[in-house]
Amino acid sequence: MKESQPSAIYLKDYKVPPFLIDKTELTFDLDETTTIVTSRLHMRRNPAFGKSTAPLILDGGEEVKLIGVAMDDYELPPEEYRISEDKLIITATADEFVLTCETLIEPQNNTRLEGLYRSSSMFCTQCEAEGFRHITYYLDRPDVMSVFTTTIIADEARYPVMLSNGNEVERGKTDEGKTVVVWHDPFPKPAYLFALVAGNLAVKNDVFITQSQREIKLQIFTESHNIDKVDYAMEALKRSMRWDEETYGREYDLDIFMIVAVDDFNMGAMENKGLNIFNSSCLLAKSRNHNGRHLSAG
Repeated sequence: MKESQPSAIYLKDYKVPPFLIDKTELTFDLDETTTIVTSRLHMRRNPAFGKSTAPLILDGGEEVKLIGVAMDDYELPPEEYRISEDKLIITATADEFVLTCETLIEPQNNTRLEGLYRSSSMFCTQCEAEGFRHITYYLDRPDVMSVFTTTIIADEARYPVMLSNGNEVERGKTDEGKTVVVWHDPFPKPAYLFALVAGNLAVKNDVFITQSQREIKLQIFTESHNIDKVDYAMEALKRSMRWDEETYGREYDLDIFMIVAVDDFNMGAMENKGLNIFNSSCLLAKSRNHNGRHLSAG
Protein backbone atom coordinates (compact mmCIF):
# COMPACT_ATOMS: atom_id res chain seq x y z
CA MET A 1 0.00 0.00 0.00
CA LYS A 2 1.38 3.38 -0.98
CA GLU A 3 1.73 5.68 2.04
CA SER A 4 1.11 9.39 1.45
CA GLN A 5 3.83 11.72 2.70
CA PRO A 6 2.78 14.42 5.19
CA SER A 7 3.17 18.00 4.03
CA ALA A 8 3.29 21.26 5.97
CA ILE A 9 0.04 23.24 6.24
CA TYR A 10 0.32 26.96 7.02
CA LEU A 11 -2.31 29.20 8.60
CA LYS A 12 -1.74 31.85 5.93
CA ASP A 13 -2.96 29.38 3.32
CA TYR A 14 -6.23 28.55 5.10
CA LYS A 15 -9.46 28.87 3.14
CA VAL A 16 -12.94 28.14 4.44
CA PRO A 17 -14.58 25.06 2.90
CA PRO A 18 -16.81 25.72 -0.13
CA PHE A 19 -19.41 23.29 1.26
CA LEU A 20 -20.79 22.39 4.69
CA ILE A 21 -22.40 19.17 5.94
CA ASP A 22 -25.34 19.80 8.28
CA LYS A 23 -26.24 16.14 8.84
CA THR A 24 -24.28 12.94 8.33
CA GLU A 25 -26.21 9.66 8.21
CA LEU A 26 -24.01 6.56 8.14
CA THR A 27 -24.90 2.89 7.79
CA PHE A 28 -22.28 0.20 8.38
CA ASP A 29 -23.07 -3.37 7.29
CA LEU A 30 -20.20 -5.13 9.06
CA ASP A 31 -18.80 -8.39 7.76
CA GLU A 32 -15.61 -10.41 8.18
CA THR A 33 -14.61 -9.98 4.52
CA THR A 34 -16.27 -6.84 3.11
CA THR A 35 -18.03 -3.99 4.88
CA ILE A 36 -20.51 -1.80 3.03
CA VAL A 37 -20.74 1.82 4.15
CA THR A 38 -23.63 4.01 3.02
CA SER A 39 -23.43 7.75 3.74
CA ARG A 40 -26.15 10.35 3.28
CA LEU A 41 -24.65 13.82 3.55
CA HIS A 42 -27.03 16.80 3.85
CA MET A 43 -24.88 19.45 2.20
CA ARG A 44 -25.04 23.12 1.24
CA ARG A 45 -22.71 25.72 -0.12
CA ASN A 46 -20.88 27.67 2.57
CA PRO A 47 -22.03 31.32 2.58
CA ALA A 48 -18.69 32.31 4.13
CA PHE A 49 -16.96 31.09 0.96
CA GLY A 50 -18.79 33.68 -1.11
CA LYS A 51 -20.81 33.23 -4.27
CA SER A 52 -19.21 30.35 -6.07
CA THR A 53 -19.64 27.54 -8.54
CA ALA A 54 -16.74 25.61 -7.02
CA PRO A 55 -16.95 21.84 -7.56
CA LEU A 56 -17.59 19.47 -4.68
CA ILE A 57 -14.33 17.74 -3.80
CA LEU A 58 -14.52 15.00 -1.17
CA ASP A 59 -11.58 13.28 0.51
CA GLY A 60 -11.19 9.51 0.21
CA GLY A 61 -8.61 6.78 0.59
CA GLU A 62 -7.23 4.54 -2.11
CA GLU A 63 -8.66 1.50 -0.32
CA VAL A 64 -12.22 2.94 -0.46
CA LYS A 65 -14.07 1.40 -3.40
CA LEU A 66 -16.97 3.49 -4.68
CA ILE A 67 -20.03 1.41 -5.54
CA GLY A 68 -22.38 4.25 -6.39
CA VAL A 69 -23.11 7.92 -5.83
CA ALA A 70 -26.42 9.81 -5.98
CA MET A 71 -27.52 13.41 -5.56
CA ASP A 72 -31.05 13.90 -4.21
CA ASP A 73 -31.82 10.28 -5.14
CA TYR A 74 -30.60 10.80 -8.73
CA GLU A 75 -27.93 8.19 -9.37
CA LEU A 76 -25.01 9.90 -11.03
CA PRO A 77 -23.66 8.20 -14.17
CA PRO A 78 -19.85 7.87 -14.34
CA GLU A 79 -19.54 10.83 -16.72
CA GLU A 80 -20.94 13.20 -14.06
CA TYR A 81 -18.21 12.57 -11.48
CA ARG A 82 -14.60 11.48 -11.40
CA ILE A 83 -12.17 9.96 -8.95
CA SER A 84 -8.73 11.54 -9.02
CA GLU A 85 -6.21 9.78 -6.78
CA ASP A 86 -7.77 10.25 -3.33
CA LYS A 87 -10.61 12.65 -4.29
CA LEU A 88 -14.19 12.30 -5.48
CA ILE A 89 -14.99 15.32 -7.68
CA ILE A 90 -18.50 16.38 -8.71
CA THR A 91 -18.60 19.51 -10.86
CA ALA A 92 -22.31 20.28 -11.06
CA THR A 93 -24.16 20.67 -7.75
CA ALA A 94 -27.15 22.58 -6.41
CA ASP A 95 -26.82 25.03 -3.54
CA GLU A 96 -28.41 22.44 -1.22
CA PHE A 97 -28.60 18.69 -1.78
CA VAL A 98 -28.30 15.24 -0.21
CA LEU A 99 -25.32 13.26 -1.46
CA THR A 100 -25.48 9.48 -1.05
CA CYS A 101 -22.33 7.39 -1.43
CA GLU A 102 -22.09 3.63 -1.14
CA THR A 103 -18.56 2.35 -0.59
CA LEU A 104 -16.89 -0.97 0.07
CA ILE A 105 -13.98 -1.34 2.48
CA GLU A 106 -12.07 -4.31 3.89
CA PRO A 107 -11.30 -3.54 7.57
CA GLN A 108 -9.52 -6.87 8.08
CA ASN A 109 -6.92 -5.78 5.49
CA ASN A 110 -6.50 -2.27 6.87
CA THR A 111 -2.87 -2.36 7.96
CA ARG A 112 -2.56 1.42 8.26
CA LEU A 113 -5.00 1.24 11.24
CA GLU A 114 -6.68 4.49 10.21
CA GLY A 115 -10.40 4.63 9.63
CA LEU A 116 -12.21 1.36 10.39
CA TYR A 117 -10.04 -1.69 10.99
CA ARG A 118 -10.58 -5.21 12.32
CA SER A 119 -8.12 -6.55 14.85
CA SER A 120 -8.46 -9.96 16.47
CA SER A 121 -12.23 -10.42 16.64
CA MET A 122 -13.42 -6.80 16.85
CA PHE A 123 -13.95 -3.72 14.72
CA CYS A 124 -12.52 -0.39 15.87
CA THR A 125 -11.97 3.09 14.43
CA GLN A 126 -9.18 5.63 14.63
CA CYS A 127 -10.07 8.79 12.72
CA GLU A 128 -7.61 11.40 14.03
CA ALA A 129 -6.24 13.28 12.23
CA GLU A 130 -7.51 12.31 8.75
CA GLY A 131 -8.68 8.73 9.19
CA PHE A 132 -12.35 9.19 8.34
CA ARG A 133 -11.54 9.43 4.61
CA HIS A 134 -10.50 5.77 4.77
CA ILE A 135 -14.11 4.87 5.60
CA THR A 136 -16.03 6.86 2.98
CA TYR A 137 -15.77 10.01 0.87
CA TYR A 138 -16.16 13.10 3.05
CA LEU A 139 -15.03 16.65 3.79
CA ASP A 140 -12.43 15.29 6.19
CA ARG A 141 -11.28 18.52 7.84
CA PRO A 142 -11.73 19.75 11.43
CA ASP A 143 -13.65 22.92 10.48
CA VAL A 144 -16.56 20.96 8.95
CA MET A 145 -18.93 20.14 11.81
CA SER A 146 -21.91 17.83 11.38
CA VAL A 147 -24.61 16.07 13.39
CA PHE A 148 -24.04 12.31 13.09
CA THR A 149 -26.54 9.45 13.05
CA THR A 150 -24.88 6.03 12.80
CA THR A 151 -26.56 2.72 12.03
CA ILE A 152 -24.57 -0.47 12.71
CA ILE A 153 -25.71 -3.78 11.20
CA ALA A 154 -23.91 -6.93 12.33
CA ASP A 155 -24.24 -10.51 13.52
CA GLU A 156 -25.00 -10.11 17.22
CA ALA A 157 -23.60 -13.56 18.02
CA ARG A 158 -20.18 -12.35 16.86
CA TYR A 159 -20.55 -8.71 17.85
CA PRO A 160 -22.89 -8.39 20.85
CA VAL A 161 -21.49 -4.91 21.60
CA MET A 162 -22.08 -2.30 18.85
CA LEU A 163 -21.18 1.25 19.82
CA SER A 164 -20.90 4.70 18.27
CA ASN A 165 -21.06 8.33 19.36
CA GLY A 166 -24.12 9.76 21.08
CA ASN A 167 -27.19 8.04 22.50
CA GLU A 168 -28.63 4.73 21.37
CA VAL A 169 -32.02 5.60 19.84
CA GLU A 170 -33.15 2.40 18.12
CA ARG A 171 -32.49 -1.35 18.05
CA GLY A 172 -34.02 -4.04 15.83
CA LYS A 173 -33.44 -6.88 13.38
CA THR A 174 -33.05 -7.17 9.62
CA ASP A 175 -35.02 -9.72 7.60
CA GLU A 176 -31.83 -11.82 7.52
CA GLY A 177 -31.60 -11.84 11.33
CA LYS A 178 -28.76 -9.36 11.79
CA THR A 179 -28.99 -6.85 14.64
CA VAL A 180 -29.44 -3.16 13.85
CA VAL A 181 -28.36 -0.50 16.36
CA VAL A 182 -28.81 3.24 15.72
CA TRP A 183 -26.81 5.92 17.53
CA HIS A 184 -27.49 9.66 17.34
CA ASP A 185 -25.29 12.52 18.52
CA PRO A 186 -27.29 15.78 18.39
CA PHE A 187 -24.21 17.97 18.78
CA PRO A 188 -22.13 18.82 15.67
CA LYS A 189 -18.59 17.43 15.58
CA PRO A 190 -15.81 17.02 13.01
CA ALA A 191 -15.27 13.64 11.38
CA TYR A 192 -12.04 12.97 13.27
CA LEU A 193 -14.08 12.53 16.48
CA PHE A 194 -16.27 9.82 14.95
CA ALA A 195 -16.01 6.41 16.62
CA LEU A 196 -17.33 2.90 16.11
CA VAL A 197 -16.59 -0.27 18.07
CA ALA A 198 -18.12 -3.71 17.53
CA GLY A 199 -17.01 -6.84 19.33
CA ASN A 200 -17.49 -9.28 22.16
CA LEU A 201 -16.63 -7.20 25.23
CA ALA A 202 -17.39 -7.29 28.94
CA VAL A 203 -18.82 -4.17 30.57
CA LYS A 204 -18.77 -2.37 33.91
CA ASN A 205 -21.86 -0.18 34.53
CA ASP A 206 -22.26 2.80 36.84
CA VAL A 207 -24.09 6.15 36.97
CA PHE A 208 -23.14 9.78 37.48
CA ILE A 209 -25.60 12.38 38.82
CA THR A 210 -24.98 15.83 37.34
CA GLN A 211 -25.32 19.15 39.14
CA SER A 212 -28.82 19.51 37.62
CA GLN A 213 -29.71 16.00 38.87
CA ARG A 214 -29.58 14.29 35.47
CA GLU A 215 -28.57 10.63 35.62
CA ILE A 216 -25.78 9.77 33.18
CA LYS A 217 -25.15 6.12 32.41
CA LEU A 218 -21.45 5.24 32.57
CA GLN A 219 -20.00 2.17 30.85
CA ILE A 220 -16.46 0.85 30.51
CA PHE A 221 -16.02 -1.96 27.98
CA THR A 222 -12.98 -4.21 27.80
CA GLU A 223 -11.98 -7.77 27.02
CA SER A 224 -13.23 -10.24 29.60
CA HIS A 225 -9.73 -10.97 30.93
CA ASN A 226 -9.38 -7.28 31.88
CA ILE A 227 -12.78 -6.60 33.44
CA ASP A 228 -11.34 -6.85 36.98
CA LYS A 229 -9.12 -3.83 36.23
CA VAL A 230 -11.71 -1.14 35.46
CA ASP A 231 -12.83 0.00 38.96
CA TYR A 232 -10.15 2.66 39.35
CA ALA A 233 -10.85 4.02 35.85
CA MET A 234 -14.56 4.30 36.64
CA GLU A 235 -13.89 6.27 39.81
CA ALA A 236 -11.45 8.51 37.93
CA LEU A 237 -14.11 9.16 35.27
CA LYS A 238 -16.67 10.24 37.87
CA ARG A 239 -14.13 12.50 39.60
CA SER A 240 -13.20 14.15 36.30
CA MET A 241 -16.86 14.77 35.38
CA ARG A 242 -17.45 16.36 38.78
CA TRP A 243 -14.30 18.48 38.38
CA ASP A 244 -15.55 19.79 35.02
CA GLU A 245 -18.78 20.89 36.68
CA GLU A 246 -17.18 22.47 39.74
CA THR A 247 -14.32 24.16 37.89
CA TYR A 248 -15.91 25.22 34.62
CA GLY A 249 -19.64 24.75 35.15
CA ARG A 250 -19.64 22.27 32.26
CA GLU A 251 -22.29 19.57 32.60
CA TYR A 252 -22.07 16.50 30.38
CA ASP A 253 -24.59 16.79 27.55
CA LEU A 254 -25.40 13.21 26.48
CA ASP A 255 -27.32 10.46 28.33
CA ILE A 256 -24.40 8.03 28.33
CA PHE A 257 -20.60 8.18 28.55
CA MET A 258 -18.71 5.14 27.29
CA ILE A 259 -15.07 4.10 27.42
CA VAL A 260 -13.60 1.19 25.48
CA ALA A 261 -10.22 -0.12 26.68
CA VAL A 262 -8.80 -2.89 24.50
CA ASP A 263 -5.41 -4.46 23.98
CA ASP A 264 -5.35 -3.88 20.20
CA PHE A 265 -6.11 -0.14 19.97
CA ASN A 266 -3.33 1.39 17.89
CA MET A 267 -2.87 4.60 19.94
CA GLY A 268 -2.70 5.48 23.62
CA ALA A 269 -6.19 6.99 23.64
CA MET A 270 -8.66 8.96 21.55
CA GLU A 271 -11.18 11.45 22.95
CA ASN A 272 -14.07 10.63 20.60
CA LYS A 273 -17.29 12.39 21.68
CA GLY A 274 -19.08 10.17 24.20
CA LEU A 275 -17.03 7.09 23.25
CA ASN A 276 -13.42 7.34 24.37
CA ILE A 277 -11.15 4.53 23.15
CA PHE A 278 -8.01 3.56 25.08
CA ASN A 279 -5.28 1.04 24.72
CA SER A 280 -5.76 -1.06 27.86
CA SER A 281 -2.19 -0.39 29.02
CA CYS A 282 -3.05 3.33 29.41
CA LEU A 283 -6.23 2.96 31.46
CA LEU A 284 -6.62 -0.29 33.36
CA ALA A 285 -5.22 -0.99 36.82
CA LYS A 286 -5.77 -3.35 39.72
CA SER A 287 -4.53 -3.60 43.29
CA ARG A 288 -1.36 -5.58 43.94
CA ASN A 289 -2.56 -6.76 47.32
CA HIS A 290 -5.74 -7.05 49.32
CA ASN A 291 -5.55 -3.63 51.00
CA GLY A 292 -5.89 -1.91 47.61
CA ARG A 293 -3.36 0.82 48.37
CA HIS A 294 -0.85 -0.09 45.67
CA LEU A 295 -2.00 -0.03 42.09
CA SER A 296 -0.27 -1.55 39.12
CA ALA A 297 -0.88 -0.86 35.46
CA GLY A 298 -3.01 -3.30 33.51
